[in-house]
Amino acid sequence: MQRNRYSPEFKEQALGKARQRGDHTLHEVASELNMSVGTLKGWLKSSSRSDAPSTPLASLPCDLLARNWSPAQRLLALHESHALAGSALHAWCREKGLFEHQLKQWNETFCRTTMADPRESRESKTALRELQVKHEKLQRELRRKEKALAEAAALLVLQKKFQALLADED
Repeated sequence: MQRNRYSPEFKEQALGKARQRGDHTLHEVASELNMSVGTLKGWLKSSSRSDAPSTPLASLPCDLLARNWSPAQRLLALHESHALAGSALHAWCREKGLFEHQLKQWNETFCRTTMADPRESRESKTALRELQVKHEKLQRELRRKEKALAEAAALLVLQKKFQALLADED
């Protein structure tokens, strides 16, 4: 298998096309550039990783997936979109590569974490741990019962075969 060596200029041009592809998919951009989609995705991922520390927290990323945004960037997006509604909000979301439901979810998460009482979180963690222990106990019991059921089924099959053999001898 032959490895293609791409020049840095070609790589930058490909990254620029991929970031500003509009409604085209990465597959279309890669086939247009006559290169592998995996290579293009790898370049995008590595460039977003190398750009992430150098970008200030006060700016919204344009080439990073929304699920990879930091909490500070999410808060900034909530702040910028707070006064927008209707078509203005939709246009802003398209420009930033977001969906309206993501903003709503981030808002709910932010409000839930800031309004949460420390005692409630401690209690919820305790309750979650108790539920996990109970779940593990039930899983062990279920596995034990499944083994016993399989053993009983095997004994019944063997008993029927034995009876069939005895009936053939008579």
